[in-house]
Amino acid sequence: MTRVTVAQVTVADDHEANRYMVADAFEAAAGVDADLLVLPEYASGYHRHGVGIEHAEPLDGPFVTTLRTLAARHGVGVVAGTTLPGGEPGPDDDGPRRAVNAVVAVGPDGDLVGVYRKVHLYDAFGTRESDRLEPGPADAEPLTVRVGDLTFGVITCYDLRFPESARRVVDAGADVLVVPAAWVDGPLKAEHWRTLLTARAIENTAVVIGVGMAGKGVTGRSLLAGPDGVVGLELDERPQYRTVDLDPDGLAVVRRANPSLANRRYTVVPR
Repeated sequence: MTRVTVAQVTVADDHEANRYMVADAFEAAAGVDADLLVLPEYASGYHRHGVGIEHAEPLDGPFVTTLRTLAARHGVGVVAGTTLPGGEPGPDDDGPRRAVNAVVAVGPDGDLVGVYRKVHLYDAFGTRESDRLEPGPADAEPLTVRVGDLTFGVITCYDLRFPESARRVVDAGADVLVVPAAWVDGPLKAEHWRTLLTARAIENTAVVIGVGMAGKGVTGRSLLAGPDGVVGLELDERPQYRTVDLDPDGLAVVRRANPSLANRRYTVVPR
């Protein structure tokens, strides 16, 4: 059994305040003996009108350092969204022009396990994330993390609308997909979020945990869907913590009954 705490939190512009928020989330996770804490996309700093280079911190900066320190202190692993400096030079080579939307995974010993750089940028519904962010490489190795008897794989937010993103992570061995998000609200957006999370669970016979950000302009509504598509946890828009136990035996039963991963005839090839 693997215990996961979902932290549906509000994230501010203020990076220091967000580090206090993260400390509170770790306290909540440790208090229920969780193995893994999942925070939303952009947990290091967020502005609903857009996040760019002004929010970027390196991997050895204050936010990831805080994650590593708290993970080691509490013995709880963490998956969290952050913003990194991009690699493209700005005008006159005065530093990067754009940032990178990233998710980091830290083990319970405080070691940085890996980084996922968001591949699909949110250039949709009147927003152009690519004006402020550069995409991660589509052919990068998927980020997977072993926690207990389960392997967790990572995609983030807009990636959810591209089924091949989830399938590629499952091909890398993921039993559970975690989807940190700041899912922007608007007409039908909450319905899309729920439908897509459930669809990714069914088509991959995987547990899917979508962790939404709470607050103005985003939907919240964190959700866990089982490999059979049954929704086992669904939150509203308010900030809150919830903890779930994941049973690898239940996952194995569904995959034996519905061997769709074995029966498929196509592969996912990045381009």
